[in-house]
Amino acid sequence: MPDAPAALPAASLLQLIWLASPGLPIGGFSYSEGLEAGVEWAGLDSEAQASDWIVDQLYLSLGRGDLPVVAQAIAAWRAGDIERIHALNAWVLQTRESAEFLLQAEQMGRSFVEWLKLHHDDVTDAFDGMPITYPVAFAFAASRTDAGVRDGCLAFAFGWAENMTGAAVKCVPLGQSAGQRMLGRLSREIPSAVDHAIALPDEDRQAFSPMLAVYSARHEVQYSRLFRS
Repeated sequence: MPDAPAALPAASLLQLIWLASPGLPIGGFSYSEGLEAGVEWAGLDSEAQASDWIVDQLYLSLGRGDLPVVAQAIAAWRAGDIERIHALNAWVLQTRESAEFLLQAEQMGRSFVEWLKLHHDDVTDAFDGMPITYPVAFAFAASRTDAGVRDGCLAFAFGWAENMTGAAVKCVPLGQSAGQRMLGRLSREIPSAVDHAIALPDEDRQAFSPMLAVYSARHEVQYSRLFRS
């Protein structure tokens, strides 16, 4: 049998968990990424339906777009390839399919950078004034840890899963036990989505989830809502 990968040092593991925590003051909890509109117009009214929705979004959206960006950006930050960073950041900005999705990428990125300034003196120089998006900002922070690219992507995906599950609990609505069952399912699905994302070449990276974009756009005029997307 092949040797198991070396365990991440405890301090590095805790740092990575911290970076991906929904508890960071960057506003992730305020976005449902179209889920709230799905409750209104797609009839999401059960644990099973909400769970299927989020798993589909993991594979069809996050796993084909943001996760590959995180993987590639971690490597680029470590290599000091600023041209590559700018290209990845521009791709995220150009592929947001609704005003709310663009708002989320920019606002969370900006807030994450402000939070990072509390811990890194060179953050301003690293970003060189560009309007950084959240996936690229997260990759910068992950690149400063001892974590491998896969561990960084796993943390990013799990933080996203916690946010999405929390949104479902609030807006479907569901109980806390249902939310934990959904998060358990997502934790089993995330590794394969991450492995696919890491192996994805640039030409296969995509942001094409047309119905999700439609629901996001409809959410902008939804009469009663809890979330910003």
